[in-house]
Formats: sequence, structure tokens, C-alpha cells
Amino acid sequence: MIKSKAIVLNRRAVLAAAAGAATVALAAPRIVRAQSKELVVGGAASHKNFVETVIAPVVEKKYSCKIVFEGTRSLVNLEKMQKNKDKQYLSIVMMDDPVMIPAVTEGLLEKLTPAKVPNLATLKPGTVHMDGMWCNYLQPWLGIAYNPKVMKTAPTSWAEIYDPKHKGRIILPSLQNTEGLANLFIASFLATGKPMAEAAKDIDAGFKKLVTLKPNLLTAYTQMPQAYNLLEQGEGFMISSAISQVALERKGTGAPVDIAAPKEGIFSMPSGVALVKGAPQPELAAAFINEMIGTEVQTKLSAATFSLPTNKDAPVPAGMPTGVTIHPTDWQAVAAGRADWVKRWDRDMAM
Repeated sequence: MIKSKAIVLNRRAVLAAAAGAATVALAAPRIVRAQSKELVVGGAASHKNFVETVIAPVVEKKYSCKIVFEGTRSLVNLEKMQKNKDKQYLSIVMMDDPVMIPAVTEGLLEKLTPAKVPNLATLKPGTVHMDGMWCNYLQPWLGIAYNPKVMKTAPTSWAEIYDPKHKGRIILPSLQNTEGLANLFIASFLATGKPMAEAAKDIDAGFKKLVTLKPNLLTAYTQMPQAYNLLEQGEGFMISSAISQVALERKGTGAPVDIAAPKEGIFSMPSGVALVKGAPQPELAAAFINEMIGTEVQTKLSAATFSLPTNKDAPVPAGMPTGVTIHPTDWQAVAAGRADWVKRWDRDMAM
């Protein structure tokens, strides 16, 4: 009988030990997750795919961490930083360059330095802004999208959209759209003959030139899908100041769309990345940006997004323009004047 009780006790001990082991096994992953490094990145919703498939795997493997991406608009990311100034949870923001300026003004960003981000030294001129407050990680470029079914020869100059033979066939983005700014700057350049840096400051000349384009306008859009529907249907012949990524993604699906880089040069869309001041994991955040602008990631990222790399050592993807001037944009001037420019656009370009 004593032996039987011992057996029962031993069995109970074994079962208890097994249950305890199971509890530890179940709890262990939670402990590991709690202790693992996590980095929260805020960016545009459209960036989710390339952040999670191109950038994050490299960073997570190299630094044994987890990248969490929150996709929204640049202004929403700015609001998040403003509301959480005393206790930030975003470590990195990927925002349009014009939105970076108020973030700098309000003291929400941490300066990028070569000590923190060594690959800053490999970036092209004009892609590090305000003495390192942010940098550009890509250059989606702006050119002239066209329908090759109705235009057998690709446009070679920005001036072509003004040719009377294209009456009622040209599509422009509104100045409410960031890509629309290039049309204003190039209009001044064509009207004045000044170097682009000077022409971009002559806003009055730009508007006067744009007004002469009105007979050729099919529409000016604020919603991009509408513009590409008209282009692909052959109603529109060209979209002036079109984003390479959008046009070439459409081309990749078999749509009758292509994009040309005019001889006068192209512009790049604002694609900025910055460190959030007072954010968690500052060293890991700097490492993320360093990898993001390094040659390995830049090579993959520019190909995946139909964009030009900002790292001067990364190869230009096949099908991208080479040997063409990329005109920089003075985003501080844009931030200061854009509200008035949009009002004038609405008045002068009304159809």
C-alpha cells in the first residue's frame, strides 16, 4: 500500500513537472518577443510593400530586430510626432520633403550625421537637406507619360505639350498635387530661358506660360486614376509631369503607357526619411536608415519602385534615364509659396 502511494505521488510529481515545463515553453516566446528589439517606422501606405519586402528583411536579419511599419499620409505622421512629443513611439518617419520642414521647425527630428549614418557620404548631391535633418532614399522621377498607341514617337521636350497639334489632348496634375509643381517650374524655364534654379523662382512667368496651354488641356486632375484612364483610352495623349513609378507600373500590367525623360531634364518626387527626436531605439533607427541608403538595399529598392537610387554607387535600373539632369526643388520656397500658387492656379487655369 505504501508502494502504491509512492507511485501515485511520483506520477503526480511527473505530471506537475510536465505542466510546469509546458507553461515555461508557452511563456518563452512571449518573453523573447518582449525582449526583442522593435522599431516602428511611419510612412505612406503605398510604401508598405517595399518596406516589408526589400528593406525590413535586410535590417531584421542583420540587427536581430522586428520592423513594424505604419502606413498613412505624411501629414498624419507629422501629427503623430506633434501629439507624442514627450513620449515618441515612431523612431523613423518617411515623409514628403515639404512636410519635413515644419517637423524641423518644431524640433521633432534628430539630425543625421556621418557618425550615426556613414552611408550619408555615398548620397548624390542635393539629397541631404537642411544640414542633415533628413535625406532622400529614392528619386521617383517626373517626366512625360504618353500613350504609345496614339503617339508613335516619344516626346523629347517639355515644350511639346504646348504644340497646337495636341489641342484638347494634354493632361496636367493640379498644383494641389506635388507632381504638378514641375509644370510650373518648367513653364518659367521655357518662357524665360533662365537657368532652372533661377527660373523656378520666377513664378509669375511660369503662370503666364501655363495659361497659354489651356487650349491644349483635356483636364487637370487631383485624382490620378482618372488621368490614367483618359490616357489609356486614348482620350489624352500625354500627362505632363507624371511620376515614373506610377506610369511604369501601369506599363508593366500591359496598359498602353510609357514615360519619357525630356531633354531639358527631369524632376524628382520628394522621398524623405528622418530620425524622430527622442524616439526609442535611436541607434537601431540610425542603422535602419544607413542600410536603407546603402548600395545593397538601394539597388533592390530602385528596381522594385521604378525609381532612381540616391546612392551614387548603386546602379541605375534598366529602363531608367541616364545622363539626364535631375533638377532639384527648393522645398522651403514651395512650403512658403504653395498656398498662394494653388489659389492662382484655381483662378488662372479654370476651364
